This record gives sequence, structure tokens and C-alpha cells, in this order.
Amino acid sequence: MRCKLMAVLAAAAVSAGAGAAQAQYSDGVIKLGVMNDQSGTYSDLSGQGSVWAAKKAIEDFCKTTTCHDKIEVVFADHQNKPDVGSNIVRQWFDVDKVDVVVDVPTSSVALAVNTITKEKNKVFLVSGAAASNLTGKDCTPNTIHWTYDTWALANGTGQAIVKTGGDTWFFLTADYAFGHALERDTEAVVVKNGGKVLGKVRHPFPAQDFSSFLLQAQASKAKIIGLANAGADTTNAIKQAAEFGIVSGGQNLAGLLVFITDVHALGLKTAQGLIFTEAWYWDANDANRAFAKEFGAANRGNMPTMVQAGVYSAVLHYLKAVHEMKSDADGAAVVAKMKAMPTDDKLFGKGSIRQDGRKIHDMFLFEVKKPQESKGPWDYYKIRATIPADQAFRPLNEGECPLVK
Repeated sequence: MRCKLMAVLAAAAVSAGAGAAQAQYSDGVIKLGVMNDQSGTYSDLSGQGSVWAAKKAIEDFCKTTTCHDKIEVVFADHQNKPDVGSNIVRQWFDVDKVDVVVDVPTSSVALAVNTITKEKNKVFLVSGAAASNLTGKDCTPNTIHWTYDTWALANGTGQAIVKTGGDTWFFLTADYAFGHALERDTEAVVVKNGGKVLGKVRHPFPAQDFSSFLLQAQASKAKIIGLANAGADTTNAIKQAAEFGIVSGGQNLAGLLVFITDVHALGLKTAQGLIFTEAWYWDANDANRAFAKEFGAANRGNMPTMVQAGVYSAVLHYLKAVHEMKSDADGAAVVAKMKAMPTDDKLFGKGSIRQDGRKIHDMFLFEVKKPQESKGPWDYYKIRATIPADQAFRPLNEGECPLVK
């Protein structure tokens, strides 16, 4: 197993200027592990782009302060499998002396890593996974959920669609923790706002053929078919729905988790009109555009997703905390410090981290532009609404997090 794990690991040391004595940090190194999907359905929205974002955060931090003289980044492919992710993280913590795990799309993997991180008293910064349980019943003093979650997606997209007439739903759901959580949170919003759920079906993760599931959704005659999935599963479902004439037949698709890479893969002709919620968009302001330009130059011309932007933001705040403490040894203490410090960076602006580990910032309701509205490559979104930070995430007293007094 050790040989197998080492085969999927790669390391990149990021040197910094002379700083605090190495003895003040565990093993003299601040070591970050970026774990995600490097080759499968979620590789475009996280993958090597998240590794680049973590390194970029270190680079930018060390330009503005005297930072520790040895900071390293390692990365691994969890293959969207909880057992693979768990084995990698245990080796990272026990053998490779990794201090903090970053990103981790695929909620089933993230929930496993969440437990191990608490057991080992390390730090877990979640940008890729969505399950709101990470700040609910499964919250720990060692985890911060940074970018988005299923409650925020459901609250933003589900509520907007029901209020504009989409009051009957059928869910097409990825059959694992993330899909279940997104379906659950969206159904609650639909019902709360007076809508009805006419049915639901769960598909394997990942999946290629959605025909039988789409036929069930079509037969339900629900106004809205909610896609409680992500990445290639979402794009494949949308493409096949077009082949079945579902939208032209009067039903609408709700992409409950859509990334800029999904829209790029679909093309504007197919994706136009999709409404969804995200935490960040590359073309929203000058700071985002400057970051995206550097990202694109290093990542085959692609634009960064909110997950990759979240990795940058989370790593930057982590570095601020450990440098102020001059220690990375006690994971729970580092997370407590991160919660005590207001967040502030060029991509997400000012924010805060709640007692339950939920990072708080604005969310945005976007609509995909029509082809004639786009002014150039990757110009895909128009904003429909800003969801203020104090409304974007589940109220603190409703999550059942044991950390909340």
C-alpha cells in the first residue's frame, strides 16, 4: 500500500525568505497537502488548478511578509474514493508530516478526511466538497468549510426558481453523500417556499448514460428537473436532456451545482439560460481578472473555478494564522486562531469564520449568457442577484454543530 500511495504523490517545495526559526514549527516545515480529483469527473474544477492556487497563495503571502523559510506543497489524486482518500491522508499525517489538507471535492471523501483530521489534530480546509454536514452534525474543531455548501446552493438557486414559478420538482441525484445532501437541502427550500417534489431518482457516481433517469423525470411532468450532481455528470445530463427534447418540451433544468468549466464544456448554445449559485466568478472585478490571467497562463488557458479561488483564499488565511502563532503544531489551535482573525484577501474580500467552521461571504445567483451576449472567451455569466453573507449560509443555530453553544 505504501508503494501505491507514494506513486500518486508529487511534491513541490516553495521556498520563502528567511523567517522564524524552524524549531517553532513541527518538523521545521509548514507542509500543505492538496488532495482532489486529478484525472476524473472533477479534475477540471479542482485538479492541478487547485495545486497552482495553493502555491500562488504561498508566493503572494511571502511577497508581503517575512515568512517561514520552508513551506511545501504535496498533492494526490483521491480518485473520488473514500478508502483511497483515507489511506493517503493517514500516510500524509503519520509518515509525511503534512500539517493541513486542502480542497477535497467529493463529499464522501471529505467526510472521511474530516474524521481523520480531528483524530490526528491537524487542519482541514474544505474548498471542493459541498456537504453542509461538515458544519452541521459532523463539524469538528479542526475543519473550516471555505467556499460553498449544499445549503447555500439550495437557498440561492432553489428559492429563486420556486419564486419565479418553478414550483414542481423532480430530482436527478448523484448517489453519494454530496448528491444526497444537495437533494435534501434543495427539497427543504422548495417545500418551505410552497413548491412540491413529484419524484426523485439516484444515478451511479460517476455516470455516462442518463437516458433512463431522464425519461423518468420527463414522465413526471415536473416543471423543474433538479440536477443534484456536478462536473461531468451535470454536463452529460444536460447534453442528453437536450437530445430528449426535455427543455423544448416545456420542462426546465436546474443545475444545482454548476462551475465555469461545466459551462465551457457545454458551450453557450446548450448552457444558455441556466440559473445557479456560485461563490466567485473570474470576471467580476479587476482583482479576479488579474488572478484569472495568471491562472490561465499556467493552466492551458482555462479560467479558475470558485473551488480553485477558494483554495487560494483558504491557504492565504491559514498562513496568516500560523505565522502569527509561529507554530503549526496544534491543528485545533490553528483553526481557533483562523476563526478569531477576520478574513481578507483579494479574491473574496472581507469575511469571517463562524464557530461551526463555516467561512462567511456573499454568494451570487448567476445566469448563463446567450451566445450573442458573450463578448469573448469565458465571458459566460451575468449576475441576477447578490446573496448577502448574512443570508447566504445556514443560520448558525440550525446546523446541529456540537461546537455551537
